[in-house]
Amino acid sequence: MVGVNIPGCDRESSGDETLDKESSERNNVVVREEDSDSGVEDNSDGRMILAASYSPLTEKRGGLCWGLRLSSRRDSMAPLKKGKKLKRKPRDRSKLSEKPNPHLELKAGDTEWWYTFWHKNGSATDSADGLTLGKETDFRFGELVIDTVHTVIGHVIPSDEDEAFKYFFRVSKKTFEYICSIVREDLVSRPPSGLINIEGRLLSVEKQVAIAMRRLASGESQVSVGAAFGVGQSTVSQVTWRFIESMEERARHHLRWPDADRMEEVKTQLETAFGLPNCCGAIDATHVIMTLPAVESSDDWCDQESNYSMFLQGIVDHELRFLDVVTGFPGSMNIARLLRCSVFFKLCESGKRLNGPVKMTREKSEIHEFIVGEATYPLLPWLMTPYEGKNLPAPILDFNAKQKAARLLAARALLQLKGGWRILHKVMWRPDKHKLPSIIIVCCLLHNIIIDMGDKLNADVALLNHHDAGYRESSSQHVDPRGKTVREALTKHLHCSDSSCQVNSA
Repeated sequence: MVGVNIPGCDRESSGDETLDKESSERNNVVVREEDSDSGVEDNSDGRMILAASYSPLTEKRGGLCWGLRLSSRRDSMAPLKKGKKLKRKPRDRSKLSEKPNPHLELKAGDTEWWYTFWHKNGSATDSADGLTLGKETDFRFGELVIDTVHTVIGHVIPSDEDEAFKYFFRVSKKTFEYICSIVREDLVSRPPSGLINIEGRLLSVEKQVAIAMRRLASGESQVSVGAAFGVGQSTVSQVTWRFIESMEERARHHLRWPDADRMEEVKTQLETAFGLPNCCGAIDATHVIMTLPAVESSDDWCDQESNYSMFLQGIVDHELRFLDVVTGFPGSMNIARLLRCSVFFKLCESGKRLNGPVKMTREKSEIHEFIVGEATYPLLPWLMTPYEGKNLPAPILDFNAKQKAARLLAARALLQLKGGWRILHKVMWRPDKHKLPSIIIVCCLLHNIIIDMGDKLNADVALLNHHDAGYRESSSQHVDPRGKTVREALTKHLHCSDSSCQVNSA
């Protein structure tokens, strides 16, 4: 399921997905801010709550984004004096039929954008990843030979062209072409209203996708991304949002709950790796931090670390693929409440999710399908959390070790997600909270596409620390008796798989 349903929002927001005032000031750009959340109505009690879970997107398509508006010299100029009218020459009708086909022109420039981008940015500081230490450049444009080494603290831009492409856009050229094929119908530029660059050329689909993916991958401001591609800030805003809308609509098949056959494969792989029978995945949650205008800085969005943030909860399989995503809820909630507000929780409680075949252990205990999570989640019949306490017996320590190894799959997935798509890791400047969930979901889709295409993120892309560094959630005190029974059965099963010992109930 892909999409976000946001109750309490009666009108569409026309706000830009994210604005970066500071970057504009650094680049000496004269700007005028627009209210990014105009058109949003508050609830009757004065609080703005965005409750989001998975259901089809109800937002209309095609709306342009508000962004930073550049001042024009014409605004301060005196009106031009009217001159004598000149007689127009009659049009030569024969020349009208000789107008070139724009699609043929775009096809010829499909790869040119990359070499232009590489030539322009191969020797520039990549502020998305660190500070420059040194560089060497050997560029012969006529022969399309590039040999650039650009050293950054913790990162080195590869000299190999294909590796450099993956460094900037997170995906191989093959995966990039596949993504272009998904959005091509929505992004193709047609005159006279097609998007153009500074040189007046229509933007190819490939260049639009590259702009959007670089924006998501680097988390840099629209002004900085635009400068890297030779386009204006407003073009980056429009291109990025068109890409996000199209991906959310057309790539949703890359994020869905597995069918029965696929789920059996997932369970087999997880049991082989961790010894947990009927385990279907791991769950975890993270904060996406943002700044908000003063008029919207309510306690609803202020989390325990005094940041304004939005939650993202994900369930992943053994390959770190997202199977279910919930986002749009304010970071002021705790994780247990986030779970209970999700559609996934309601489906599980009603028996419509995690309802596959029951496994019988050698000890004659029934094990229903379940997922694993941290102690911040409640212990439920379908959600196994670790035991807590000191001086725990060996069987319980064994269960905790295997449960932890399995649940860390979700943490690793979030590290890759926020490391690969840095827009989710950096502090967003006044994003439209009604469009931010779409940005988060599309980043999850891109994460899954990389896995589905057999592609891999570069090893140094994932975050090194915890995906939610600085946040500490208290353990949930909720223990469902049925969940306790299942956990004890799993503990006994794991212990007896290694020995003939009996486990004492805890």
